[in-house]
Amino acid sequence: MPGITRYGSYVPYSRLQRSAIGAGKGARAAASYDEDAVSMAVEAGREALATGDRKRPQGARSEPQANEAANGLDALIFATTSPPYAEKQNAATIHAALGLPATVRTLEVGASSRAGVSALMLGLDLAAAGQRTLVTASDVVIGAPGGPRESQGGDAAVAFTTGSDDDAIAVLRGRASSTTEVLDVWRLPDDRFAKQWEERFGAEVLAPVLHDTVVRALEDAGTQPSEIATVILDATLARAAAGLPRALQLKPEQQADPLATSVGRAGAAHAGLLLARALDTASAGDRILVASLADGCDAVVLEVTSRVADGRPAHGVDDWIASQRDDLAYNSYLKWRGILPFEPPRRPEPDRPAAPPMHRHEHWKLGFVGSRCTACGAGQLPPQRVCSACGAVDEMAEEPFARRVCRIATYTLDHLAYSLQPPVVAAVVDFDGGGRLACELTDVNPADVAIGDELEMTFRRLYTGQGVHNYFWKARPRR
Repeated sequence: MPGITRYGSYVPYSRLQRSAIGAGKGARAAASYDEDAVSMAVEAGREALATGDRKRPQGARSEPQANEAANGLDALIFATTSPPYAEKQNAATIHAALGLPATVRTLEVGASSRAGVSALMLGLDLAAAGQRTLVTASDVVIGAPGGPRESQGGDAAVAFTTGSDDDAIAVLRGRASSTTEVLDVWRLPDDRFAKQWEERFGAEVLAPVLHDTVVRALEDAGTQPSEIATVILDATLARAAAGLPRALQLKPEQQADPLATSVGRAGAAHAGLLLARALDTASAGDRILVASLADGCDAVVLEVTSRVADGRPAHGVDDWIASQRDDLAYNSYLKWRGILPFEPPRRPEPDRPAAPPMHRHEHWKLGFVGSRCTACGAGQLPPQRVCSACGAVDEMAEEPFARRVCRIATYTLDHLAYSLQPPVVAAVVDFDGGGRLACELTDVNPADVAIGDELEMTFRRLYTGQGVHNYFWKARPRR
């Protein structure tokens, strides 16, 4: 049977308190000004493709190392309803940032928040055919100010690798799907915000679809509702899923926490995020039901294997949720999302990045691959032909630095640089094992920055110039 072999998740650092927008209790996770669906998918993908002890002590210097998962992949699938590019394959950027082989094919699914579970099912189909796949789902959920999508939404990403049951941590036991043409949630190509039809209509149409699909998935798995350890129900309209637990006579402890007060509904990534959280604590033999309701329904039943601990990432979902800054100002959030007009820095806007140099330096710019001198062992960032330490020429070996820990050697606060979140914290960082780089810091309080602070690298969007996203790597405090 096909199954999930590894997984990873990501929840951004910033939180917008709902009390700040008059929308009740709790907070929503908010992607930073330099994050988008692609950069968050990269973060989740890095977790899924790396090994590491998720219970390592605070401050420990051990770091996740790349494993053979990346080299053994056949495909990468990216699911989102908020693609940074409407026409240009965003999955190709994720592919480059993760350093995947050129032979790994890429594809995208979207246009519905059900796309995340649909992509996972496609990955399981490919696994049944002998193909190993990295499935990523990521969304930046934007709603009109004052509306329920703004207050109840959230931003997050998740990633799963799928393969055969020989090394699976959770195997597929049953599945079912339904497709329903209904005007529930929709957005035209030029619309800034999605719209949703009246709740009673959506619930009347979609609730029976959810019930029928879940029952068929359980029958396919040969499983009774009482045998399910965790039930994950995700829907564009919560009201449409509200009656199912009662209809199946589910106990409260079987129902997964929807993370409504700590993250919010994360679009195409949400069902997968809840699945990742369930896997964080699941035991061998547990059966997990996942159902996603939007324009129909997809449902899968998975059984956890005895190898589940081996497939867990360095950070569990609760680890990401606990690592946060919870004082994001509402006006800053609106500025980050491009909703609130503001006076930009009194500096020229950055030029559009040019395609030829980006292509020539893709391995460095997106994959963050430097070099190391084979004569003296000095690290080089960016990669060089001539060693800056010993002067050796063309005696370099490629070396990835994305997972390497670094520390601040010196820094400055730039209040004049073009940025959505001034001041820019520009630092020179030294990497463990050698190598020095001048880069920006992110997810940091400028007042707390100090020389010697330990950092890790993260894939971000430097800026968007004339319609072109300029992605590169920044450093952040270790999470």
